[in-house]
Amino acid sequence: MNNQHLPTVAYFSMEYGLHNDFKIYAGGLGILAGDFIKGAKDLGVPLIGIGIRWKQGYTEQRIDHEGKPYDTFADQEYDFLEDTGVRLTVTVKEAEVPCKVWKTEHFGNNPLYLLDADLDGSSHSWMTSRLYGGSSEERIAQEIILGICGVKAIRALSLEADVYHFNEGHAALAATELIREKMAGGLSFESAWRKTREEVVFTTHTPVKEGNEAHTLDLLGTMSAYNGLTREQMEQIGGNPFNMTVAGLRLSRRSNAVAALHARTANQMWKDVSSRSEIIGITNAIHLPTWADPRMTQAYENGGDLWAVHTELKGELIDWIRGHTGIALNPDRLLIGFSRRAAPYKRSDLIFSQPELITPYLESGQIQIVFSGKAHPNDETGKQIVSRLVTMMKKYPGSVVFLENYDMTIGAKLTRGADVWLNNPRRPLEASGTSGMKAAVNGVLNCSILDGWWPEACLDGENGWQIGDGFETDDVAELDRHDSAALYDTILHRVVPTYYHNQPRWVQMMRRSIETTREAFSTKRMLLDYYEQLYQPLRK
Repeated sequence: MNNQHLPTVAYFSMEYGLHNDFKIYAGGLGILAGDFIKGAKDLGVPLIGIGIRWKQGYTEQRIDHEGKPYDTFADQEYDFLEDTGVRLTVTVKEAEVPCKVWKTEHFGNNPLYLLDADLDGSSHSWMTSRLYGGSSEERIAQEIILGICGVKAIRALSLEADVYHFNEGHAALAATELIREKMAGGLSFESAWRKTREEVVFTTHTPVKEGNEAHTLDLLGTMSAYNGLTREQMEQIGGNPFNMTVAGLRLSRRSNAVAALHARTANQMWKDVSSRSEIIGITNAIHLPTWADPRMTQAYENGGDLWAVHTELKGELIDWIRGHTGIALNPDRLLIGFSRRAAPYKRSDLIFSQPELITPYLESGQIQIVFSGKAHPNDETGKQIVSRLVTMMKKYPGSVVFLENYDMTIGAKLTRGADVWLNNPRRPLEASGTSGMKAAVNGVLNCSILDGWWPEACLDGENGWQIGDGFETDDVAELDRHDSAALYDTILHRVVPTYYHNQPRWVQMMRRSIETTREAFSTKRMLLDYYEQLYQPLRK
């Protein structure tokens, strides 16, 4: 790939997971975005990030004495952000909101520009206070700042952009600014929309229609989100109510899902949306220098002792858990890791669904499980999931652990130190699932439903295990029964015997896991796919 002839990309994302101490991310979407702009730096490709400097970031979620999660927020200060000196205004609710623009390349990433409404004396600081916090009005205000003000920042900074990449629908309003610019230059709305489509690409992540954000046109109008367009024009773009994903699909020349299976799901979900762009599959990936432990990488590349390195990493995880929880796990016993957002479809507690089968293994300590995960502050169902996992920790002391306040540090320690990485979502609702990739490149063996990225990577019994046979049904109870049986069959009859009775086979699988994933699921491969399949202009 000749970098001199590549289009310059402006990558818009509501969150970026660059480092644990930089609190501008919530979960997988942000971790992907952070890895994306780190990988762009490594490849030397012309790409900039556009985001928001969140004053309080996302929730710090702790567990109270009753085992229930609660949320705390605190103002964050960062000495590595460079004030670009650029000041802008954007209209929100008929008021001119001043914003400033920060920049950072501190984490080995391509330039990331962050918009901030927290100016001295401003009454608008709430707009960039909490990531994904507050009411619909607050969300729309944040999306106006990310999208509309993001385009204005590119102009004010004299940055080039051949392609505007919207990572999820949060940035869709950026296209209204692109259309407004063209209409100001004399184009009709239809011509401006057509020209804008030639510049925009879009990534969809959420394979559940209800999880794709929508707002009433009345509220968008009240919030000044039309940005010079008419109500009828906005409805043409996003429908009524205005769906941010529908808008992204109609405003882009091409769109992508984040795994091959997800592309199938997304095309089926949005098949009735007229005038939408084609949705192709570009599977997510991870930034290897961030997530692959160098000791394991070195051992793999030099034909070294993978088991010895894994034992060291597992010991470090167990020591860290003991230091934070007081629970002493057994380094010689099978340790299963499970950490991800607390959402019903991810079925965090599926392994407890048949107590008569799993209890003997937990009581004897043959199986140890470490969980972690956060629920959205407003998601009571997600918080109930967290509470159930805490209850299981109390029921099986010494065998089940829940680590509160899931973050990048916990994610890295678990995906390096666990023996097995468990993932059991309701297929096909897992868009990608990059935590499994992080585990795989560290020789931690995936044991997963064939969902997200795993159908592309799984060599059953060779580099990990598949749970079940890819069964799908809209009957949730039937699906859960089917997958529960498959889960127990895989773990109790395949994983446990291999771990305890065939260590040479286990180590062989570890080596195969690293071999089959470290290039195929690296940001280098992902970015090459984006440049070749998404960023290049469509052939006419």
